[in-house]
Amino acid sequence: MSEQKSFHIVTYGCQMNVHESEKIAGMLCELGYKSCDEMQSADVVVFNTCCIRENAENHAFGNIGMLKKLKAEKKDMIIAVGGCLPQQLGKAENLHAKFPYVDVIFGTHNLHKLKEYIQLKRTQRKAVIKVEDDEGSIFEGDKPLRTSYPNAWVNITYGCNNFCSYCIVPYVRGRERSRKAENIIAEVEELVKKGYKEITLLGQNVNSYGNGTNELSFPELLEKVANIDGKFRLRFMTSHPKDFSEELAKVIARNPKICHCVHLPVQSGSDEILKAMNRKYTVEDYIKKIEILKKHVPDCTVTTDLIVGFPNESEEDFEATLNLVKKVGYSSAFTFVYSKRDGTVAAKMPNQIPEEVSKVRIMKLVELVNSLTRDQSSGYVGKTVEILCEDFDKKKKLYCGRDEYGRMSYFESNNNAIGEFVTLKITKANGISLYGERV
Repeated sequence: MSEQKSFHIVTYGCQMNVHESEKIAGMLCELGYKSCDEMQSADVVVFNTCCIRENAENHAFGNIGMLKKLKAEKKDMIIAVGGCLPQQLGKAENLHAKFPYVDVIFGTHNLHKLKEYIQLKRTQRKAVIKVEDDEGSIFEGDKPLRTSYPNAWVNITYGCNNFCSYCIVPYVRGRERSRKAENIIAEVEELVKKGYKEITLLGQNVNSYGNGTNELSFPELLEKVANIDGKFRLRFMTSHPKDFSEELAKVIARNPKICHCVHLPVQSGSDEILKAMNRKYTVEDYIKKIEILKKHVPDCTVTTDLIVGFPNESEEDFEATLNLVKKVGYSSAFTFVYSKRDGTVAAKMPNQIPEEVSKVRIMKLVELVNSLTRDQSSGYVGKTVEILCEDFDKKKKLYCGRDEYGRMSYFESNNNAIGEFVTLKITKANGISLYGERV
């Protein structure tokens, strides 16, 4: 009996890409491959790329380049590169020219055809380069190899219509389209039956789900999913502030399965910068959305995304961002230095901020966000919380999981607690992390 062949997937970027890698893994399993932990041992290596930020793109190029020697030694190895990077205009051809030993190149719109491309490569000598522009279709019937138990990710929309001036997503993932509500609900029902305890609905802008279609609105969809039988938590990301509604806040308030933690990316605290970013809201608009959320869900925590060093950002603009962070009191934030992306409006803007200025600003911002997070963590000490155990930390030799507000807690357990809801009394806070004892 021949040895079963194996695959390895390298994923870059956001949670959307993590879930798409689960779909890729499912397809490779259907072809008879099994997952392995190291590229050197794999018969198929897939790079699921991201081009949102330059460092992710450079990291991908570096790793693909490292396989040149291994490919020379293992001529039957198949190397595939997919995702956002090849979907950019002209990048698939550039990839093939730079890395001629790559066997398959595919984009975001035809990810579901990877099985077909790998089989095609098996039967022909030349590379398979297939990047399609059909951004209007939605493929149903994925069989992802889910790797994040007890968490599961469910796409509800693909693409984006917002065209923020710094963002490449609409150009590589296409215009926004929504899955049918019945398919989403059926997928979540199946996941809950299989024992998944936390479901996250995914989209570039979940709040605009159903726009321009006969589908439900996002609040209507969210409520229907929350009414599915079984004990599970429900999250969603990402929300665009311009589309965040009072109706959505009310749905969160009246459905206990929906976590009281909302990710609402603001990007900047300056109206001038927000306008240049084409975000379609002001700081005042954003604050009103936060006030609406807190009115209906007083205990709701808010996380966000923040960019520093956007073209023309002055010290006053940056100080306005710091002031907004203090005013909102975010529980955590993803902070980034602006990354120039060819093909976007912002890439052509004058007054690109020097790297050394951006570095100083990002350090100030990170310290402020971390101080808020530490303060909120210290408030947990002595309290009892319910967490969903997600993993076992081998370094700490402790189990770990998050409460509904997203705060990570560590604890000892004599039995395997992964996938269980566990009640902890918090005994210590260490920075952003909590430590507790089972009750």
